[in-house]
Amino acid sequence: MRVKMVKIALDGFGSFLGMERGCFVVRDKEGKARRYPLFESEIGEVILRSGNTVSTGALASLGFWDIDVLILSNNGKPVAMVRSLNSDSHVRTRIAQYEALNNGKGIHIAKQIVLKKLEGQNLVLKKYGLKQHDLISVKERIESLLNDSKGTDQIEFDNLKALRRKLLPIEGNCSDLYFKQIVQLFPRNIVRTNNRRTFRAYDGLNNTFNLVYSLLKWKVHIALLKAKLEPFLGFLHSEEAGKPSLICDMVELYRYMADDFLIKHCQKFTSKDFVVKTEQYIPNRRGMREYLNDSMTNRLIRAFYGYLDWKVRIPRIRHGYRQSLETLINEESLLFAKYLRNERETWIPRIALPFYY
Repeated sequence: MRVKMVKIALDGFGSFLGMERGCFVVRDKEGKARRYPLFESEIGEVILRSGNTVSTGALASLGFWDIDVLILSNNGKPVAMVRSLNSDSHVRTRIAQYEALNNGKGIHIAKQIVLKKLEGQNLVLKKYGLKQHDLISVKERIESLLNDSKGTDQIEFDNLKALRRKLLPIEGNCSDLYFKQIVQLFPRNIVRTNNRRTFRAYDGLNNTFNLVYSLLKWKVHIALLKAKLEPFLGFLHSEEAGKPSLICDMVELYRYMADDFLIKHCQKFTSKDFVVKTEQYIPNRRGMREYLNDSMTNRLIRAFYGYLDWKVRIPRIRHGYRQSLETLINEESLLFAKYLRNERETWIPRIALPFYY
């Protein structure tokens, strides 16, 4: 019998997480307690939002049992995680990951990420009756780029860098057209722009996308760490100091999931669900930015984690003909690592929308 997986979330304010007699105990600000016996259920992760407290004993137990701990800021953005010291004890996969930059696998990986991202977008566009990408044309353009790369005398890594510069504009143009279509599905009173903006967005809808993408990024980050991969060494996105390029790569495969969730979840949003905050924009300059209020942010976070429990009709690695979206993310990182280690001949990411959502 499989042990039930549970999650502990301190996503409100004034709660305390401690450890008592082999149980994690959460006490809210009113003194009510919830107990999570460590050996009766498998604790998958713990979410700690700013405004709550945790004992060092609980943190030590979480680290000892290698339980994922995510720390959120006041506005729900993931800012840090707590990891066991043994998390980086396996190096074989990382060595294979570095070798993939020069042995041709990096080019295959970059190609698959772009194609599968656009294929995922097509699932959303088809679901809502919108115009889909012409994937046949996109594949032909990418194959022509690959043929051009093979005709050069440069080493594979130089080919990969050149391919990135040509792949990203193709992906970017398709994604711009995609966003301009799906934004029309949101209530008009919360749409301030038809353009997607990531860094320092002013409008509430873009910042809501950014929040959910940051939660997705955390899930991908943990999946990569469990697969013993290096999060900062990617293939489609360039290597830069402080840039988790492999996380950026893998998140691209699952953005369509977050988009599908937001289209469904935000239908009843109104302008009253957002608040305007004055924040530092650049040195010596402050700007007004719009966010979901705290209550709606909490509901959004809980709803998104619930969405990740929905099933897709994709067979699991070992058993079963369907799995949750979160399991799919975890399994795909394991399959990706197997491909890098030459335990699989190829890597083609699996994508699907959940059913009954």
